[in-house]
Amino acid sequence: MARLKTMYDEEILPKLREKYGIGNVLSSPRIGKIVVNRGVGKALENKKRLQAATDELALITGQRPVVTKARKSISNFHLRDGSAIGCKVTLRDNRMYEFLDRLICVALPRVRDFRGISSTAFDGRGNFSMGLSDQLVFPELRTDDVEFLQGMNICITISNSDDEKSHFLLAEFGFPFKKK
Repeated sequence: MARLKTMYDEEILPKLREKYGIGNVLSSPRIGKIVVNRGVGKALENKKRLQAATDELALITGQRPVVTKARKSISNFHLRDGSAIGCKVTLRDNRMYEFLDRLICVALPRVRDFRGISSTAFDGRGNFSMGLSDQLVFPELRTDDVEFLQGMNICITISNSDDEKSHFLLAEFGFPFKKK
């Protein structure tokens, strides 16, 4: 079982229920899924970029990504409807907790000039989004094998929550938020 899953069940959940007066266990905030998304705008010119992005995302998350396609044509961007322009992975259960553990303990400390994650990245319903500008912070990727530097967006969906409860939950998991 994932380390953060047992930590949530044994330590964080009782603190959350006590602090916010939650009676029912099922109505307490919990992480439902994590979506890791990479938009590859240069994939229209070079198909190798999209293949490299999907291979790297598969190494990072441990799950095969889905290729995303454009929904409509935009002539200024030379974009046609149905063109492959990105990839994404939706993580749930143990893979989600393992990815979150590697993100908090390994990847974020390797970010250059890191001063903490912004606390304003919540959407009003308790979901949290952040971006990484470089994929090399994950140890699964070797610097020699990476041809194109590109970032990714990470969206953490938290159910039964608002921004305050979600901030408390992620801070208990060990997210390095900026001090106010």
